[in-house]
Order: sequence, then C-alpha cells, then structure tokens
Amino acid sequence: MSTRKLLEEWREIGYNGAACTLNIQCVTLGIMRNGLKNYNNTKVSKFMSERLTIYDPDDHKPITRTLMLFLGLVVGLIAGLGSVLFRYMIGLVHNIAFLGQFSMAYDANVHTPASPFGAWIILVPVIGAVIVAWMVGNFAPEAKGHGVPEVMDAIYYKNGVIRGMVGIVKSLASAISIGTGGSAGREGPFVQIGSAFGSVLGQWVSMPARQRCILIAAGASAGIAATFNTPLGAVAFGMELMLVSVSAETLVPVALSVVMATWLSRFFLGDTPAFNIPALQVLNFHLIDPVCLGVFLVFGVIVGLASLLFVRGIYWFEDIFEAMPGNYYTQHMFGMLLMGLLMYGFLRMTGNYYVEGVGYAAIVDILIGLLHHPIFLLVLFFAKFLATGLTIGSGASGGIFSPSLFMGATLGAAVGYVAQMILPGFGLNPLLFAIAGMAGMVGGSTGAILTAIIMTSEMTKDPNIILPVMITAVVAYAIRKYFSRESIYTLKILRRGNVLPEGLQAAITSAQEAQHIMRKSFRVISMTELKTNPKQYFQEKTKDAIHIVTEHERVIGFLRHVRDIDFDHFSLDELIDRNCLLAFVHTSMPDVIRAVESKDADVAIIMGVVGSDKGDDVVGVITHREMFAATHQSAALLH
Repeated sequence: MSTRKLLEEWREIGYNGAACTLNIQCVTLGIMRNGLKNYNNTKVSKFMSERLTIYDPDDHKPITRTLMLFLGLVVGLIAGLGSVLFRYMIGLVHNIAFLGQFSMAYDANVHTPASPFGAWIILVPVIGAVIVAWMVGNFAPEAKGHGVPEVMDAIYYKNGVIRGMVGIVKSLASAISIGTGGSAGREGPFVQIGSAFGSVLGQWVSMPARQRCILIAAGASAGIAATFNTPLGAVAFGMELMLVSVSAETLVPVALSVVMATWLSRFFLGDTPAFNIPALQVLNFHLIDPVCLGVFLVFGVIVGLASLLFVRGIYWFEDIFEAMPGNYYTQHMFGMLLMGLLMYGFLRMTGNYYVEGVGYAAIVDILIGLLHHPIFLLVLFFAKFLATGLTIGSGASGGIFSPSLFMGATLGAAVGYVAQMILPGFGLNPLLFAIAGMAGMVGGSTGAILTAIIMTSEMTKDPNIILPVMITAVVAYAIRKYFSRESIYTLKILRRGNVLPEGLQAAITSAQEAQHIMRKSFRVISMTELKTNPKQYFQEKTKDAIHIVTEHERVIGFLRHVRDIDFDHFSLDELIDRNCLLAFVHTSMPDVIRAVESKDADVAIIMGVVGSDKGDDVVGVITHREMFAATHQSAALLH
C-alpha cells in the first residue's frame, strides 16, 4: 500500500444541536515510514496540509438533534402500533387455539374458560411449538428466547445492527408461543420489535452507531410502555438496561418515543393500569410501623433467593433440553407437551389453567383476595417456575417479566398471609407483600431496580406501596447479586463468551474535552533546527517533554526519545514519527479516543485554532499515558 493511499481527506463534523464543531484533523502521516522515502520533503509537506478523514465507528456523520428527535417519535409510532397489533395477534391465536373462535377480543386479566376441545387442549402448545421452531429456525434464530439479551448484545457488540426480519419473526413467533399456552411475557417481544425497527431506521438513515443505539433504546422503552401502560417505568428501563450513557441528548428521544407509544396504546387498548384494582388506588397515607418494614426486609431476602432460583433455573432448563437427543423441533415439542399436561392438570383440579400465557388473571385474583391459601400460592409459584422453564428453556419466544410478576405475586401473598398469622397485631397486608414481591422478582432477576419499583407503582396505582416495594426490591437485588453476579439478561450473553454491564455507570471522560487532559510540556522545533544537531533532541533527558516537528511552519510529526541511535543506518525522516493526528482543543475525549484508535495513532497533537496545522497553534499533546490517566480517574469512581 502506498503512502499516498494512506492519506485521506478529513472533514469537519458540525453537530448543529450542540452549536459546536467537532474538528479532528486526522493527519495520520507516514504510517509506513519506508514509503516516505519515495517522497521528498516538499511532497510530504504538501500532503501534510491535505485534510484527512475523521474517525467515526461507521464512518457516518452524526445527524442533528432535531432529526434525532423526529426519528424518536417515528420509532415510538411504529412501536406503539406494533404493540397494539401484537396484542391483537395474541388474542386471535389464543381464541382460535383454546376456544375455536375467530376473534381478537382477549383480556389477559380474565381467566380463559375451559376449552371445548377437552383433553385435546394438551396438544395445542405442541402445535404451536412446531410452528415456532420452523419460523425461528429458518428465518431468525435471534427470536428464540426472551429477546432482551439479544438487543443488549446488538448494542454492545454489533454496532447496534439488528435485522428487520428479527422483529417480524419475533412478533409472529411470540404471538403463537403465548397464544397457544406458553408461559412467557409480552414485554420481550415488544422490546425486540421496537428495538429492531429502531435499528433498521438507524441503518436507513446514515448515522454513527452511538446514535443508532439510542434509537434501539427508544424502541425497546416504547415497547415496555405499550406493554404495561407504564411510561415512567419504560424510561427507567431504557436508562438501566439499554442506554450506554444517560444525558439530555440520549433521554429526550427515548422519552418522546415512550410518550408516542403510550398514547397509541391507551387510545386503542384503554388507559386503565395493567392491574386495575380500585381498592388499591385509595389514598390512605399513613406511617408504616417499623416492625412491618423489618418484615419486608426479611421478605426481600426470600425474594432475592427466589430471583436467584429463577435466573439459574431458566438456563438449567435450556441446558437440559439442549442435551436431549433430537433437534430443536423435538426438544421444543417435548417441552410444550409437558406444558400442555401441566396447564390441563390445573384446569382439572382447580377449574382454571392458571400457568398458561402471561398469567395476569392469577395476579388479579391475588390482588382482589380470591387466592389466599399460602400452600396453594406456593404451588402456583413453583408451577409457574416449571412452566416458564419448560417454555423458554425448550426454545419458545417470549419474555420473562410476566412470569417474574406472577411468581413474585404468589410468593409475596403466601409470605404475607403467613406473616399476618404470626404477627396479627401489626396490620400486615398480604396484598402489599404480593406487590412488593412482584417488584422484588423483577428487580432481582433483571437487575433493573428502578424499573421494577416505578413500574409496579404505575401498574397498580397504589400510593401506599413505595417503602415496602423499595425495601424488597433493593434487598432482593443485593441477595441475588451476592450469589450471582449476572442477571437473567447478562447471564445469557456471558454463556456466549461476552460480558455486559448491569446497571448504568457514567464515566467522567464523556464530559471532558481534549484541553482537560492534554499534556502542556512540549517543544516545537523546525526541521532546520533538527538537522543542525539531531542527537541533541533524540537523546534529551527531559522526562515529559515531547518535541513536535514542523516544516515550513506546519506540523509534520514528533520525535521519539531513543538513545544510542546509529545515524549511519537511519535517515532523519525515518526517526520522525508521523503517525499522529491533530485535534481541536474543544474536541470531546470520546472523539479523541475514537480517532486515535481508528488511525492507530501514537499521539494526538492539540491545536488552539480550528483547522490549523501550524506549529505556533499547538497548545498541548495527548499520548496513551494521558488517556490512561483519564480513564483511570473514571474507573476509580466506578463500583
């Protein structure tokens, strides 16, 4: 490769909304130093003044904030309409599969009546498994499972690229899995559908990966909002699990997307909370007895252990099914056959399927006090755990939020009724335990504590639950974290050999500019000075000084401090390191780091004047040492 081909034209990136110009002159000169021998100093100087390409992960110019906000609204629009259509699809599949009726009217908060198919209903999940395995296996393997880990993996390891086919297959496969009786949630498909459209839109419109990932987060959050009618919780979900960094620039598109999706969901599906229990929505503020808070502290430990069981159990089921003889079809069919037997057994014994689908009807029964026997509640807890393991573990498509809510409600109510019997005089309300258990299971298993707390409050509209819910969720998360570093989302990616962050951690480097970390100890020397006495500069003992070389007043590189140079074997041109870049003093640190990494540069020379390459305008130098110091400062503050 010739040196000429290595010299590309740089461009200025103007971010309109920020009212600041990103000016990095990637003057990456002489990466192949032998090639420089083919050009005389005049030609080198000529190429030095040419503008070279600025680094960007996708080699795309960031779009303006105005366009970003508009795209956030578009993502919310599609996610909202998609969620409505998906809900209707579940209703249609469910009514055909269970009742033999061609109808989309379906209320998940009401128990499904006994099927006219009798015991043949056992085979309905098996038929669904065949269709799901065919769709997922042939068109989108990423649609298998609960979906959220795949979205997070795309953000951190695939530059925010999600195939559009994934959203289509995920919606159809999940509608069939849930509609035919599989124990899974709607939020996983909603997240993957919304994020897939956000990614596709981010690929259609030319933008860097960091902006495309914001659209993915917007789509995922919009899906959560449309699923549960919880806009605040949806924004928290995006902050805790999807956004790489949180600022006004990243939050506003997500918030607008959530607003749009929530409005559309409420327009088509109603604006009542997910669990509309009027008795829970009575304003009755009172000071909770400290003993009650202590009980919830203990309860948080129990829920934390249950979360640990759920996190490990899901992947234990996956390993069991993958170890079975046969293929994806036979494994998934066998798992759903067991699921069919389980739900039919509940129908025969209790009159309700209970563990099929999202399970919201059982949660409503608990919140209105219809289910109150502790032993039966614990049976439901373990049955739902088994049903979800059989469904997700064997390869169905669906989420884990809804099963978490079911298990948290049943476990919480069981503990609440027992605590009420043991401590009758403290006013312990089993329903508060059920709601706190829902938040604790979601927060403990997913690691999204704020999301769990806010969403539970929005889903029940109960003003009295905040303190018990906070204690339970925080303690549950701490217990699960103590025994298992990974959440139910991050563990799936870890099993593939990758790691994901759990919880948001902001780095100070994102707010720093080049001027904040640059080294100011440098010396500018001309080629004329250097040729006069080269040994003096190459063998100088000054520890921190960097010699920046200019020719015709323009920066052409810098000197490495190398002792005992044999000048008979090396020309002066070969000893000047031209592998550097020029960056404007107000360039952000992430952009400097990206540019250095992209060009494999050794030094970033910081200029005080935009677009200048004159030696008189040099104000500082950034080497790998300064970059390490900056990241170390950030790392010292992280947990």
